[in-house]
Amino acid sequence: MEIERKYLIDEIPFDLKDYSCKVIEQGYLNTAPVVRVRRSNDKYILTYKGSGLMVREEYNLPLNEEAYRHLIQKADGIIISKKRYLIPLTGRLTIELDIFEGDLAPLKLAEVEFETKEEAESFLPPKWFGKDVTFSSDYHNSTLSRVGLPT
Repeated sequence: MEIERKYLIDEIPFDLKDYSCKVIEQGYLNTAPVVRVRRSNDKYILTYKGSGLMVREEYNLPLNEEAYRHLIQKADGIIISKKRYLIPLTGRLTIELDIFEGDLAPLKLAEVEFETKEEAESFLPPKWFGKDVTFSSDYHNSTLSRVGLPT
């Protein structure tokens, strides 16, 4: 189960060079349910996501590079390219800050994953987080791949 909150980011008040970064490319084979292929640095993953906004099923399966290259060619819509910075928050929480490139630039989204729905509902975001878009499917990567940036 994936439990996460998602926020728009306007300005980042620190230098991202201080944090680890993953270079991500992903495409969607299906969007209802979500079936995605992703390259994250040198790892390749097939993901299934169920329906939902803040809470939804998620299953990840490893792929090899050959399978990824075959499947990404079958993706519909925009192939998403982004850099993901991992920023420690408090306790075991981590901000996953996505800086989108290409067709989805200059979009910046921050996601925080939680262990329980109650933890997610009581989360107080840092002051530099912008609008909470957790409950807007417009900001799901699968939607962005089909329709581009929300207007």
